Amino acid sequence: MKRSSRISRSARLAGNRRYALFVAVVTLALTSASVATADDGPGPFGVTTVTEVSKQSVRIGALFGAAHATSLAGGHHCTASVVHSPGRDLIVSAAHCLDGDSGDVFVPGYRDGRAPYGVWKVNQRFLPDGWSKGQAEDSDIGFATLVEVGGKNIEDVVGADRFTTGTATGATAVTVTGYPSATDQPISCTNKPTLHSGTQQRIDCPGFTGGTSGSPWVNGDEQVVGVIGGHEQGGLTPDISYSVVFAKEAAELYKDATTADPAQDG
Repeated sequence: MKRSSRISRSARLAGNRRYALFVAVVTLALTSASVATADDGPGPFGVTTVTEVSKQSVRIGALFGAAHATSLAGGHHCTASVVHSPGRDLIVSAAHCLDGDSGDVFVPGYRDGRAPYGVWKVNQRFLPDGWSKGQAEDSDIGFATLVEVGGKNIEDVVGADRFTTGTATGATAVTVTGYPSATDQPISCTNKPTLHSGTQQRIDCPGFTGGTSGSPWVNGDEQVVGVIGGHEQGGLTPDISYSVVFAKEAAELYKDATTADPAQDG
């Protein structure tokens, strides 16, 4: 059952939320923070852990609505990540995470109520026509530019991964990192995605509950090749997540986002 964009995965998973949280807690408690690398290094695959702080992980952050922009704890509703752009100001997420509150803010490296790399206001949003006109699940990807902070752009502060289209699903493993809405720490899992259909891909990783929509799928070359969203707006269970296969529409949307007038304020 599909839900509104602002509710994201949270409401769709409410029926099994307690069970999901129990599974996630047990999984995190029984595993170390070391997981398989996204370039097919040593396992284990399909194990979810609390994300270690690293150069890579701080490019990923939580999205908060305007009501939580000044008091962050517990108010995040989705996940997003910084991707390289000429303007050095771009994030990628699921479309259903970005088509709501005009006052959203992005907090990279968010952890335990703290914003170690600042709070960044969303400026312009870029959603595919397929999503804007009919919320098509094959168009559940979006970009947003961020207002600079202290004369710097987000990429100047935390770096960025590369947004990449046309990568064969499952060619390498990917690491998925996101922020469950019930916790204030990110979680990560590495596994090989598989095709769900010609336009959708899936990955088996436990514990990705509400709030993880928009979580990037990053391969060993620091390329974002998926984001949680798409089919069932990311999945109806916490153990299986989906993403749109990044193809022509995603490439055109990225081009639009990187060539837009940076002076426009959203």
